[in-house]
Amino acid sequence: MPSLIGELAGFCQDRNLSCPSRASVYKLLDRLDGHRYRVDELPTAVRAALYNLAPDADVPGHQVAFYCFNYGDLSAVCFASGMPWLDLHQAGRLRGWRSKSRGLWEAACRIRKI
Repeated sequence: MPSLIGELAGFCQDRNLSCPSRASVYKLLDRLDGHRYRVDELPTAVRAALYNLAPDADVPGHQVAFYCFNYGDLSAVCFASGMPWLDLHQAGRLRGWRSKSRGLWEAACRIRKI
């Protein structure tokens, strides 16, 4: 995040614009459309974690990450740990985390400096 804020500050400075606050950037990240995944194109372990969705369903990335960490096996957790950082950031904002699953999510984010 610090590198993103730094790049944004440089971009704004080059164009004589005022740089948005850190809080504004976080609010934007919470509302941006993340990646979307078709269930039938995901690995088997991830599909098993998304147990109640039709194969042709189109699922937001943050929900895929949330379900992988909460309901998936080790393969699904590994897949979720490597998902794009925006999806992981938005998954952290969802309610309903199990404490151990939340710990795995926090560890993945800490390692990746999200």
